[in-house]
Amino acid sequence: MSVTVELPHVGESVVEGTIGKWLKQPGDSIRRFEPLVEVVTDKVTMEVPSPVEGELLRILAAEGDTLPMGTPIAEVGEPGETPSAEIPSTSAAPAPQAEPAAAPPVSTTGYLLRDVTPVGPTGGAAIEASEPMVGIGAQPAPFQPPPPPAPAVAPAAVAPIASAQSVSPVDASRPRLSPAVRRLARENSVDLTQLHGTGLGGRITRDDVLRYLAEPSPAPAPASAAAIPTAAPAPSVEPGPDDERVPLTPVRRMIAEAMVRSVTEIPHAWSIKEVDVTGLVALRQSVRSDFERQEGVSLTYMPFVIQAVVEALRKVPSMNATWGGDSIILKRRINLGLAVAAPNGLIVPVVHNADRLNIAGLAHAVQDITERARINRLAVGDVQGGTFTLNNTGALGGSLVSGPIINYPQAGIITTETIEKRAVVRNDAIAIRSMMNICLSFDHRINDGAEASAFLETVKTRLESFGPDSPVY
Repeated sequence: MSVTVELPHVGESVVEGTIGKWLKQPGDSIRRFEPLVEVVTDKVTMEVPSPVEGELLRILAAEGDTLPMGTPIAEVGEPGETPSAEIPSTSAAPAPQAEPAAAPPVSTTGYLLRDVTPVGPTGGAAIEASEPMVGIGAQPAPFQPPPPPAPAVAPAAVAPIASAQSVSPVDASRPRLSPAVRRLARENSVDLTQLHGTGLGGRITRDDVLRYLAEPSPAPAPASAAAIPTAAPAPSVEPGPDDERVPLTPVRRMIAEAMVRSVTEIPHAWSIKEVDVTGLVALRQSVRSDFERQEGVSLTYMPFVIQAVVEALRKVPSMNATWGGDSIILKRRINLGLAVAAPNGLIVPVVHNADRLNIAGLAHAVQDITERARINRLAVGDVQGGTFTLNNTGALGGSLVSGPIINYPQAGIITTETIEKRAVVRNDAIAIRSMMNICLSFDHRINDGAEASAFLETVKTRLESFGPDSPVY
């Protein structure tokens, strides 16, 4: 008997995934727990294993499709078994009903009550309380025919129903929407009835909404022609004869969405300080060989920078926070995200409880998560819970200054630039020192220049305090 493989539910905040690459094709034999498909989420790229041993009978989701968690994506069965006739689906299809008898027009507009989460036979999630529903929540009045024919209902009485149908993002004839799509549409005031879904079964995906938002809006009509329908949005830019169109990978799409959300919702401010790391360079050179032989891991500058950032986050706790709308949410734990340039795109694994580790412990943690990030072996927990982000842009080819984009919804991100020898003034004399710039982007809703300056000054002071005698254990 065949078994349906579904997108696994991997975390509370992960509501959908994109099919990255099928590792097996229909007709291939597969062992239990052998990787079947690569799935990309907004947190991590993961391999979904087969729950049983057998043969891949058919694939239900194409590469590039973005689907809600729990959606059937494949069918596995015995070798030579015929796939089932029905294609499993998580969207509720309306059951056919007999033609209703004629009855007086009644209101069919209702609203879903807040904090009520009905779960139907397909396990579909409840719709947000702010979304109007058509045909739910209202009961028709019993029919009592009067002796004379009832007068026709005035057009004004039917107008609210038509209006609700025209703006409602929910339509029983269309596949249901994922929570991420509804949230994105609500935040950007997008009428989903105007979009054409490109997902499985015509489902509207986040890409559809983002593509709609990226299209230029038509010019506003003059007041005298307010009743004239507006023109359709202009088509997307097409490549010229000498251009090449490179399709977006799932990871590139999600990076683009995350960056757009960050710069759209967070008012970025930026600051920079110059740091003299001559003592730190001398310390690393003096202990590097013995440390790497004893510990079996590389000793980079990153553990020292993490320790300095952790100290600064303790001193300026509002930098280890997030915007809560009507409040600022301070994070009690310090979970430092490290931006890593993986082969498939940028990813930010997290060193949890970074404030509890010494330099040696941080060196082990950094090497572990960066290596697993580069070979695509991170677990979901490795990319969750970050409270602040550190990016070593200096390691990417001699960057001196950068303006990083905040990892939403955190309060800030700091970059360390390349270390180079410069001529600087020390004690009224010119000296050659190892210098490095540190650049901070911060959420100006949460912090002002005073907090940002105090944070950077603490990082600077701690980095400049390292010397040949500083302990690493």
